[in-house]
Formats: sequence, structure tokens, C-alpha cells
Amino acid sequence: MDASLSSWFVIVLALFGANLPFFNERLLGVFPRRSAVKPFWLRLIEIFVLYAVVGGVAFLLESRMGNAFPQRWEFYAVTGCLFIVAAYPGFVFRYLRKRHG
Repeated sequence: MDASLSSWFVIVLALFGANLPFFNERLLGVFPRRSAVKPFWLRLIEIFVLYAVVGGVAFLLESRMGNAFPQRWEFYAVTGCLFIVAAYPGFVFRYLRKRHG
């Protein structure tokens, strides 16, 4: 996989992972829950877990192409904020969309 394709793969994976907690009621999209409604705090925890998963996949792809660059806290602050911004469509779908009927 070349650098351009892996970059696009990570971007699409991040968009999918950021919105996954808002589009289903399962835990991490896989594990069923007893209650029908998932609380907001659990969705936030899922976002943080999926951010770590996407970051791990990105690190594996980067290290597979060559040397992985060391990152400092600024990198994680910026990518974390971008991940939260990428979750906005799912948040709007779940909490701000007006339901008719």
C-alpha cells in the first residue's frame, strides 16, 4: 500500500470510527447491550477508544512504510480535536435532528 492510499484509508477509517457510536446502540458497533438506549457518556468513551484504535492502525501503516516518526502531545491534541470534529455529523443525526411523528 503506497503512502497516498494508506493516508486516504486512515482518513476514511477515522470518519467511520468517529461516527460509529452515534449510528448504533451496540458497544463499539459489535457487542450487544442490555438496555435499548446508549447514554451519551458511553458514546464519548467509545469515541476515545475508537480514536486510539484508528491511531494504532495509522501507526502500524506508517511503521510498515518506513520509520515511524515520534509524536509529541501537540500531535495528539490536534488529531483528537479533528476526530471530535469528524464526529459532528453523527452527533447531529443522533441529538439535533428533528424527529417527526
